[in-house]
Amino acid sequence: MRSLRTGSTLASLLTGVAMLGGLLFTAPAAHAADEPLRDLADAKGKVIGTAVTGSKLTGTYGEIAGREFNALTPGNAMKWGSVEPTRGTFNWAEADQIVDFAEAGGQQVRGHTLVWHSQNPSWLTNGTWTAAQLRRLMTDHISTEVGRYKGRLATWDVVNEPFNEDGTYRQTLWYNGLGADYIAEALTAARAADPSAKLYINDYNVEGVNAKSTALYNLVKSLKERGVPIDGVGLQAHLSLGQVPSTLQQNIQRFADLGVDVAITELDIRMNLPSDSAELAQQATEYKQVVSACVAVTRCVGVTVWGFTDSDSWIPDTFPGQGAATPYDENFAPKPAYFAIAEALGGTTTPPTGACTATYSVVNQWNTGFTGQVRIACDGASLSSWKATWTYGSGQQITQAWNATCTQSGSAVSCSNASYNGTVPDGGSVTFGFNASWSGSNPVPTVTLG
Repeated sequence: MRSLRTGSTLASLLTGVAMLGGLLFTAPAAHAADEPLRDLADAKGKVIGTAVTGSKLTGTYGEIAGREFNALTPGNAMKWGSVEPTRGTFNWAEADQIVDFAEAGGQQVRGHTLVWHSQNPSWLTNGTWTAAQLRRLMTDHISTEVGRYKGRLATWDVVNEPFNEDGTYRQTLWYNGLGADYIAEALTAARAADPSAKLYINDYNVEGVNAKSTALYNLVKSLKERGVPIDGVGLQAHLSLGQVPSTLQQNIQRFADLGVDVAITELDIRMNLPSDSAELAQQATEYKQVVSACVAVTRCVGVTVWGFTDSDSWIPDTFPGQGAATPYDENFAPKPAYFAIAEALGGTTTPPTGACTATYSVVNQWNTGFTGQVRIACDGASLSSWKATWTYGSGQQITQAWNATCTQSGSAVSCSNASYNGTVPDGGSVTFGFNASWSGSNPVPTVTLG
């Protein structure tokens, strides 16, 4: 769509998170699953894919994309506005880069997307076209792009997001200009351009049984009955925490019963920021729910996450205040969601050892006040942000802080990272300090990260 564990093992991992207080605690990349996700998926005959940005396919990003996934989707590189920004002038550089990378690593590619109402070039959206001209533009675009990669791509999202939430057709350039049959025409053109590629219709908010998914179901049923080439349905699965539909597996199965494949094509599960250990644990459970629902249905071919790392996710830009939606944090450390995916694919994982700790010390003290310091250090773990809390015994009151934002209510103190020092890498540390007053005694409290 956009520009991009339950059981004992996960329980052990999350217990470690809870012991930390766990704000954005993640295991480092070295502590990935015992088997790469792609090997687990291959063993089940499933796809585990990710959307990628071609320019980032180097270093750690490229290493993880190649090691963990058996399929790649270009996040933006194959959209019309990217490949033909000026009419008749094409830019295939990033799309070619992704396809070449995938082929070198034995990965399949999902083409995304041919006919959509968004991310089209301005010359197309601002033009005035007759129906015949618009049809020719659409079919020529499909022929050109699908033909370029003929025999190299496994699947294509031919038509993207054709429905409104109530199940009516979305008013778009294509629907308004060509009527509902633009979908059949696009699929037919794609089949002619590459008879071997699987052809999909892809949409969001169609993961459970509802008006929109039922409209999609009825369309696919009609296309099948008419003999229009349609091989699969893509359920995007851009989800919010706590909103995995209870009818997900039932819905996957009813599409499969029409005789088409089903794929989860753009999975991410977003939450309000900053996230905490409870939210990350719930996210892990929900990732496992989604992947398990696909594994349970034979014709569900697999799951693609919409970007594997929070540093390459579209969520924060589109949903301000939300994020942490992918299986890896911004430092490429796998989150509990990663291990949940591994378990859903039948794998076992070795939870990380080590932890992040916070150490409180009094560095200077005088008759009415003192200077304190807290050092946050990680060994075998990492933090993307942090919050340190503690409770004073009596008589201590913070008056000034640096390298953190501190608040005190009664004896309870909470200090969060500044904008520049939230990241604590594996093997690294940060410190913050404060001045405070005291009376009576000045005992050292126990600090919790959480």
